[in-house]
Amino acid sequence: MNRLITDEERAQLLAHGQARAAGRAIDPLPVVRLFTPDAHATWLLAMLDPADGDTAYGLIDLGISMPELGTVKLSDLASIVGPRQQPVMRDRYFQPVRPLSEYLRLAQENGSIVD
Repeated sequence: MNRLITDEERAQLLAHGQARAAGRAIDPLPVVRLFTPDAHATWLLAMLDPADGDTAYGLIDLGISMPELGTVKLSDLASIVGPRQQPVMRDRYFQPVRPLSEYLRLAQENGSIVD
């Protein structure tokens, strides 16, 4: 089990991923917000590929003013450390308030994820 997400978050991410894999058009709320405390990168993840259970889909903001939708492996995120040796962390207080498409629109307007 990847320590970046809880069992409940994993179940939600997989449910969204299964819906997407089944061909349903969905625009879910993000499930989890991951970030680097010392490198300005943020991931709002909404789905997890049910085929491998490791490939997540969501809004990726690497801190270079170019946020975009994409995929990332949780196992890769678990191995990242920032310039001050800080690992990627889960925002335990994140409460999504809008669908992923709206986070994308606002992030592209502002050059970064806004909340």
